[in-house]
Amino acid sequence: MTAALIWLVVGIGLMVAEVLSGDFVLLMLGIGALFGAGSAALTGNPFVDVAVFAISSIGLLVLARPALKRRFLAGPGVKTNTDALVGAQAVVLSTVDPHGGQVKLAGDVWSARSFTEGQVIQPGTTVTVVEISGATAVVSAEP
Repeated sequence: MTAALIWLVVGIGLMVAEVLSGDFVLLMLGIGALFGAGSAALTGNPFVDVAVFAISSIGLLVLARPALKRRFLAGPGVKTNTDALVGAQAVVLSTVDPHGGQVKLAGDVWSARSFTEGQVIQPGTTVTVVEISGATAVVSAEP
């Protein structure tokens, strides 16, 4: 039973250390150590315990780790902040030209300028946000 307790402590220690690394390697080894603890509790044979630990750890590293990394580290792919505003529709509140103006974008009033040099966009026109430059929406009139 002492070997099972050692495997258990090592497994939990590796899983706690994973919090610092964040690479899912120590987590897989910690789970493998928990399998080793189960084997030690059932068999008591150290060679079987090490074999169970090795096989389960390698299996988890090869099969589960890549899927977990894709799932948790890739992110949801949702645009946030100003990236989410690019391509959005806005309504011109005051005349927009290459030097300034105002639009209503996502419920807020933004300073804006036209994307095309010399283009003047009148109030009430629906425009598309081409980019966000600082706190200014660069917009283009819809055709």
